[in-house]
Parts: sequence; C-alpha cells; structure tokens
Amino acid sequence: MTIVFTDQSIAQSQVIAFYILNHFTRRELERYYKLLTKFEKKVTIFPEMYPQNGKDKNLRRAVLSKQLSVFYRISSTKITVLSILDNRMSPERWP
Repeated sequence: MTIVFTDQSIAQSQVIAFYILNHFTRRELERYYKLLTKFEKKVTIFPEMYPQNGKDKNLRRAVLSKQLSVFYRISSTKITVLSILDNRMSPERWP
C-alpha cells in the first residue's frame, strides 16, 4: 500500500515543524520527523493497527506521542493521511 498525504495534512505538518522549531529545540524537530517516518513504515505493513475513530469504519486515529495524532483513511489501494494534529498548539494557530 502507498501513503498519500492530503494538501491539508502537508500544510499542518509544515505548521507543526515551524512551531517546534520556534518553541523547542532542533532535537525535538528531528524527533517529530522520526515519529512520522515510523508511522509510515508501520501503517504500510499493518494499516488496521490503529483504532477506528467514530462512526466511519475507515477513519483511524494514530496517537504517535502525547502531543501528536494522525488521522488517516484506508482504501483498497492506498492510505490517505487526512490530518496531523499537535496538541501543544492552540486551535487558532491552525491553517
């Protein structure tokens, strides 16, 4: 299976990276990218590893750390990352 990031998830990832870089250390930024890379490797092998979220059986939430969650949808040929959320940021800062 391939992983596809939506435009929204890419924008959110860039905002999170910018936020981490401005409020934390470069080491935290590297940790953030490592978490996303590990998520990609795991979810391509085991797409149903993370629990379903709500009523939609194909929507899943992966909690990568206390601060980071990824929402994704499974289809027959691909995994679509819909949203990447950082709980440290205030909601008004999201694009």
